[in-house]
Amino acid sequence: MQANNIKHQTSNPKLTLGFSPCPNDTFMFDAMVQGKVDTEGLQFEVVMEDVETLNRKAFQKDIDITKLSYAAYLNVINDYMLLDSGSALGEGVGPLVIAKTSNLKLQTSNTIAIPGANTTANFLFSIFFPDVKNKTEMIFSEIEDAVLSEKVDAGVIIHENRFTYEQKGLKKVCDLGELWEKETKQPIPLGGIAIKRSLSIDLQQKINRIMRRSVEFAFANPASSYDYVKQHAQEMEEGVRKKHIALYVNQYSIDLGEKGRKAIETLFAKAIETGITATVRKDIFVESEKSIV
Repeated sequence: MQANNIKHQTSNPKLTLGFSPCPNDTFMFDAMVQGKVDTEGLQFEVVMEDVETLNRKAFQKDIDITKLSYAAYLNVINDYMLLDSGSALGEGVGPLVIAKTSNLKLQTSNTIAIPGANTTANFLFSIFFPDVKNKTEMIFSEIEDAVLSEKVDAGVIIHENRFTYEQKGLKKVCDLGELWEKETKQPIPLGGIAIKRSLSIDLQQKINRIMRRSVEFAFANPASSYDYVKQHAQEMEEGVRKKHIALYVNQYSIDLGEKGRKAIETLFAKAIETGITATVRKDIFVESEKSIV
């Protein structure tokens, strides 16, 4: 283990870096993968996949640094730690349950499309509708059409589908984020950036600095990432891309802070309460530095 840490500290290898092609991720990661900020000698091999695929890759410990659902993190808690920068966390950002009618009463007989068993979206749905178990996993972008074609009775949507479902004639049944915020008085933690525990503390802190620089650069230079964001979201209208970024990238993306960390801890406490996991270790966040350059 020690030898592995020394290798990472001295040779500055190319680290695998996983994130999704969604606008909030490409907006935040653009500067560090395009060399627009100081990466302190590090290089990154990008693994771009939808978040559920990234979750599963993390289960296999295939990626050094990766975006993943906070609910999925419980499955890799002994192998990864969480960065303070890069999160999708906040108020009014939760997944929505949609159907062809807003009056749908969710019952055990209903079929539900979910964007992955390991997503925070499914975790929240399970908390508030524990008896509805007839679920079908789909790529998040396919859920609207599955509801429209009546392959399923309802769907849990995430990402930019928050801005498109009404245009397709679909209706909101409930907002899982609102239910969460009402019950816990906390913002909703959707996804964060995890880094392997096997990497040295120095390297973990270095990645945290670089990630923060990248997000801060994106905020200060919003037009700089335009081409990179558009390249990976070509089928998405510019207005939707901008709304997507505005919704999911906020002050918690720069730094979780005490409030953001508490929200994540609350989510994990709920996992214990509902029997999803028996316990959660305490050392889950990368050790912070007194100042971030």
